[in-house]
Amino acid sequence: MTEPGGLPERNVLGEPLQPCGTDPMTGFLRDGNCSCGPQDAGVHAVCAVMTEEFLAHQRAVGNDLSTPRPEWQFPGLHPGDRWCVVAGRWLQAYADGVAAPVVLASTNARALQLIPIEALREHAVDVPDDLSGLDQA
Repeated sequence: MTEPGGLPERNVLGEPLQPCGTDPMTGFLRDGNCSCGPQDAGVHAVCAVMTEEFLAHQRAVGNDLSTPRPEWQFPGLHPGDRWCVVAGRWLQAYADGVAAPVVLASTNARALQLIPIEALREHAVDVPDDLSGLDQA
């Protein structure tokens, strides 16, 4: 996906936006990416890994992410699923102490309009592309 002007969309690290998830197929455009075109008023920018606590919180605040809604191409989510969530909803969960883990490489830079990078980093679960630098157990 590209930004206006033809540049590729960036993640919160300033790098090209990486895919978030395809099983289930996520994204405002259902293309697997947290792309935020001008029609995405909700800013579905945060690539979050669902947890039971986050899903329960979202249900409690009126954003049921667990129930399938075929009319919206929405399968219903389960713990472990990756999903592009609305930045404001993630921030609300963060404030309430139940933020979902975040994949920074797949989180759109537009999330930074609402969420401080420190909050996102606090919940980051990214795995580097090059694993050679990690200690082997």
